[in-house]
Amino acid sequence: MSKQSKILFIALALIWGIPYLLIKVAMGGLTPASLVFLRTALGALLLLPFVLLRGNLKAIVARWRPLLLYTVAELAVPWVLLSDVERRVDSSLAGLMVASVPLVGAVLSRATGGRDRTRGLETGGLVMGFAGVVILLGFNLGTGDLWAIGEMLLVVIGYAVGPMVIARRLSDLPVLEVVTASLALCALVYAPIGIYQLPKHLPAPAVVGSVIGLGVLCTAVAFIAFFKLIADVGPTRATVVAYLNPAVAVLAGVLLLGESFTVSTALGFVLILVGAWFATGRARRKNEECQEAILLPEPPLQD
Repeated sequence: MSKQSKILFIALALIWGIPYLLIKVAMGGLTPASLVFLRTALGALLLLPFVLLRGNLKAIVARWRPLLLYTVAELAVPWVLLSDVERRVDSSLAGLMVASVPLVGAVLSRATGGRDRTRGLETGGLVMGFAGVVILLGFNLGTGDLWAIGEMLLVVIGYAVGPMVIARRLSDLPVLEVVTASLALCALVYAPIGIYQLPKHLPAPAVVGSVIGLGVLCTAVAFIAFFKLIADVGPTRATVVAYLNPAVAVLAGVLLLGESFTVSTALGFVLILVGAWFATGRARRKNEECQEAILLPEPPLQD
């Protein structure tokens, strides 16, 4: 990595680790629907000028069906459920649960014919990762809030399905345009109920600041930085940042909100991350080999 790439990588690890904290704070003055509307509308407005300058919107409109599916799976359902969950559970726990997305993605990809049969370390990684999920849920939520557990499972499944839709149905389109159109579509869907549920008076400064942080920093700025990082180091190395986000979420929740950090939390976190690393190992290696093949110069012509 170049110096610029390292800065982008560290910045993204921090930026995408704090949404859980900001959502927790924002839930002190907003409903989940209002928060999703404000976040997506703000992000779309900030990214739209970049998209209009590139002039690729016609191609996006023509693919509205997979775009709608991506929006539902990645934004519309997970963001409102995650906001609702954080009214009852710690932000750090929510962030740790999202760390299981690569595990669910690996299972769904294999179940739908995306990859070869699971073998060796990959199977062990899946078992290890899901054991970590069980420990997190069992020791931190128990059976006292089955609704929250169900919502978090749907969030994780949605986050796993979204990238699959991108890879299989939208991979030939520019990602910035896809994300911007998806944000705008989600904002339009949530506008009626989101505006109706807005508080009559301006919420506390912390709530307003959290909304601005989610829309500007964690959405618009983060996606621009992520696309730049992908251009610098490739998609596989860029997505490794997802392994650091949960740690940032835990630190933010513990240090800034006074949330608890137990032995079971630490054990579950380690099992999920190590399991996800092994479960996605073969796909990661294949992607890296493809990138290296693309980047390698052609051999010199022989005399």
